[in-house]
Amino acid sequence: MSDPRFDGARKFGILLSEFFHMLMLYAGGISILWAAGVELFKVLEHGGPGLKDILMLFIFIELGAMIAIYFKTNRLSVRFLVYVAITAITRLLVIDIKTLDNETVLTLTGAILILAVAAFGLQAASHRFGDDNQEAD
Repeated sequence: MSDPRFDGARKFGILLSEFFHMLMLYAGGISILWAAGVELFKVLEHGGPGLKDILMLFIFIELGAMIAIYFKTNRLSVRFLVYVAITAITRLLVIDIKTLDNETVLTLTGAILILAVAAFGLQAASHRFGDDNQEAD
C-alpha cells in the first residue's frame, strides 16, 4: 500500500501502536516495582531475607534492567530473559530441593546448563554483531 491517500492513516496507526507499546512498557515497569515492594514487605514480616527471597529480588532486578535497556535502545534484550529463566530455575531448586526426585533435579540443572550456554552464545554474538547497549537508530 504505497498509495499516498493512506499516508495519514498509516501515520495514525504507527502513532497508536507506539502509544500502546509505551503504555505496556510503563505498566510492566510499574508491575515490577509493585511486585518487588510486596516481596520486600514479606521479607520484613519474616524478619529477614532467605536465599529464595534474594533470588526473587534478583529476578525483579533483571526484569527492571530489561525494561530500562529497552527504553535506552528500543530493542528487547533476549539475554536478560535467559538470565531471568536461570534465576527462576535456581530459585525453584533452592526452594524445593528436598522434595524433588533425582531425575527432576538433573533435568533442572541440565536446563540451567543449556540456558548458560545460550547466554554465552548470545554474549559472543553481541560482541561480533552488535551489543544490546548500542543506541538504536
